[in-house]
Amino acid sequence: MSTLTPRATLGTAGDTRPAAPASGRRNSIDQVLWTFRGEVLWIVVFSAFANVLMLTPIIYMLQVFDRVMFSGNMLTLVAVTVFMVLFLCIMSFAEWLRSRLLVRAGNRFDEVLNERVFTAGFTAQLNQQRQLPTQPLSDLNALRQFLTGNGVFAVVDTPWTLVFIGALFLLHPWLGWLSVVFAVVQLVMGFGAHRMQMRSIKAGQKLGLEASQYLQAKFRNAETVEAMGMQSNLRTQWMALNERFLEQQAQSQEMAARVQSAMKWMQYTQQGLMLSLGALLVIDGKISAGAMVAANSLMGIALRPVGLIVQSWSQFADAQASYRRLNELLDAQTTQPVDPPLPEVRGQISLKGLTATAPGRKTPILHGIDLEFRAGEVVAIVGPSGAGKSTLARCLLGIWPGATGQVLIDGHDIRAWPRASLGPQIGYLPQDVELFEGSIADNIARFEKIDSGEVILAAQAAGIHDMVLRMPKGYDTPVGEAGDTLSGGQRQRLGLARALLRQPAIVVLDEPSANLDDQGEAALGRAVQALKAKGRTVFMIVHQKNLLSLADRVLVLDAGRVAQFGPVTAAPAPGQQVPAVNAKP
Repeated sequence: MSTLTPRATLGTAGDTRPAAPASGRRNSIDQVLWTFRGEVLWIVVFSAFANVLMLTPIIYMLQVFDRVMFSGNMLTLVAVTVFMVLFLCIMSFAEWLRSRLLVRAGNRFDEVLNERVFTAGFTAQLNQQRQLPTQPLSDLNALRQFLTGNGVFAVVDTPWTLVFIGALFLLHPWLGWLSVVFAVVQLVMGFGAHRMQMRSIKAGQKLGLEASQYLQAKFRNAETVEAMGMQSNLRTQWMALNERFLEQQAQSQEMAARVQSAMKWMQYTQQGLMLSLGALLVIDGKISAGAMVAANSLMGIALRPVGLIVQSWSQFADAQASYRRLNELLDAQTTQPVDPPLPEVRGQISLKGLTATAPGRKTPILHGIDLEFRAGEVVAIVGPSGAGKSTLARCLLGIWPGATGQVLIDGHDIRAWPRASLGPQIGYLPQDVELFEGSIADNIARFEKIDSGEVILAAQAAGIHDMVLRMPKGYDTPVGEAGDTLSGGQRQRLGLARALLRQPAIVVLDEPSANLDDQGEAALGRAVQALKAKGRTVFMIVHQKNLLSLADRVLVLDAGRVAQFGPVTAAPAPGQQVPAVNAKP
C-alpha cells in the first residue's frame, strides 16, 4: 500500500479548509483576468478604429456645408459620400468585432471559473458559511455580464472623450469649454441620481425578498396550514409585508421617473445650448455654418461614453461587489493537487481527540473522543436525543465543519483522501434523506454513468427491486423535486440503495429504520448482514433493539461523551434506553 501524505487535519474549531499548497498560489480572479490581456489589447485596437471613424459624419458635414454647397461640384459630393459610406462600414465592422471578441472572452472566462466557483461554493455551503447557496454562481454570472456589456465599452471609450473635446477646442475654445461643463454636470447629476435610486431600490428588494420568502415557506407547508385553519392568519401577515413592499416600490418608481425627466431635460438643453453658442459664433464670423452643425454632433459623440458610464454605474457597483465576494471565496479555497492513485479503503477508523462544535453554541457537541474501530465490524451507536450521534456520524465522514482533532481512515487523516476517490468507497444514509431531481436509477447511481447491473444489485441489496419494477417507468421513474413523488419509507429505502452502491468499504446509517415498515426493516437487516459478510465497516445509529443483534460492538453516547463502548452482553430490559455492554472506554 502506498503512503499518503495528509494535506490537512481537523485544525481549529470551525476551520476545515485544506492546508494551503506549498506554492501558496491562490485561485484569485486576478490570475484569470490576466490571461485575457491579449483579448483586451485587441478590444482597445478595435475601439480605436471605431472611435476615430466616428468622426466620419462630422467631417462629411463640414465638407458638404463648407465646400460642396459653395462649389456646387457634384463629383465632390459623390466622392465624399462614397468615402463616408465606406468608413462607416469599417466602423460598424470594428464595433461588431470588438463585441464578438468580448462575448467570446466572457464565455471563456465563465468556462475557466465555473467549475472552481461551483466547487468553492459547495465547500463553503458544506462548511456552513453564511451565504445564499447560489450566491457564488450568481456573482460569476453578474461579473461575466458586466465584462461582456456596455460597461467595458464605456471604460475603453472614455479616453476618446478627451480627444473629441480637444477637437471641439480646435473648432473654437468656447465650444470646448461648454462641452467640459456639460460633461461635469452630466456626471454629477448621473451619480447623484444613482445614489438616491440605489438606496430606494435596495430597500424595495429587501422587502420584496422578505415577502416572497415568507410566502414560499407557507406554501411548502400548505397541508399543515390548511389542516389547522391557519390560512387567514398567515395571509394577514403576508399582506402587511406586501403592503410595505408596494409602498417602497411606488417610491422607487416615482424617483426613477423624476430622474429620467431630469436627465432628458439635461440632454435636450445641452444640445440646444451648444447649437445656440455655435450660431452666435457663426454670426460673429468665428466659425462656419458647417462647423456649427459638426460641433453639435461632435459634442454628442464626446459625451456618449460619459452617458454609458452613468448608465453602467449600477452594474459596475454590482460587479465590484461580486468580484470581491468571489475573490474572498476562491482565496479561501486551495487548488487540490493531482493525487496519485489511492489504495483501496479497508475501513479501519481511529478517532483522536475529536471535538465537534457548532456556531452559536457555547458547549461542544462532542468532547475529545478517542476510539478505535476495527475494519469489517458493525458498530451500533445509541444514546438519548441530543447526545451527538448524528454529529459523530458526520465527523466519521469528514463533513462536519466545526471539528478539531483527527479522523483517521486506515491510519491516514480523512482530509488527506481526495473526496472524488474516497466518496465512491463510502455509503451514507442521512437521517433526513435527500433525493435529487432525476430518475430512480440516477439517484441510486449517484448520477454517475455506470452499468445498470450495478444499480439493480444495489436495489436488490436494499430490497426495493420489486418495488421499483411496480412503478410506472421502473428504474426510469422520476422522483420529482427532493423525491416528493415518493413516500417517506420509499425515500429511505432508495437512500439505502444509494448508500449500498458497489458495497462500499465504510457505510454510515443514521436511523435507517425510522420510516420503514416490517418488510423494510427485514431488508435493512439482510443488507447489514451482507455488508458484514463482505468485511465492510458499518456504523448504525439505531433505537430498535432488533438491529442491535447485528452489531459487533455498541457505542453509547451521552451529552457528547462516550458513556460505554463494547460488545452487547444482554438485551435491554423494558424501559431501558441503552443496552448493557461489558466494557468502558
